[in-house]
Amino acid sequence: MLTPVTVPKFQSACFFVADVERSKRFYTEVLGQKITTDFGANVAFEGGLAIWRTDYALNIIFKDKAKQVPVGANNAEIYFECSGIDAFFKQIEQQVKVIHAVEEHPWSQRSFRIYDPDGHIVEFGEPMSETVLRLHKQGLSFDEVATKTMMPPEFIKTVLQTH
Repeated sequence: MLTPVTVPKFQSACFFVADVERSKRFYTEVLGQKITTDFGANVAFEGGLAIWRTDYALNIIFKDKAKQVPVGANNAEIYFECSGIDAFFKQIEQQVKVIHAVEEHPWSQRSFRIYDPDGHIVEFGEPMSETVLRLHKQGLSFDEVATKTMMPPEFIKTVLQTH
């Protein structure tokens, strides 16, 4: 078992991109993200997302074997939450390649997915607090909301008490 001193703390997720400037424009202009540091070949955004130019990243990680390393697609996604999921989808749908429009998942959360300019999957979901409120407003009982969303009763109670 890890001791408290050795437990790692997540800091960032990184996508390797072909064109850093194109990806910066996508993440800042289309998705409204804010850059915290820009080193040219790698850029960090508020919240922990980073982008690195693919060849630069592979050379740092794999050194002389970089050209032998395949870079895949559709094998990871990043996830954002946003209120007003339908309005946000309508705002960006003409500017992006849509994987699927807003849909409801088995746990009742609504989300949509798009590709970024390098084919990385980006998901946008309504916060689970909004899902709980939506189901409650539709007339579902506390137990029905808990069963449908799979959220802990304490979470549902807190959401319903604060709204």
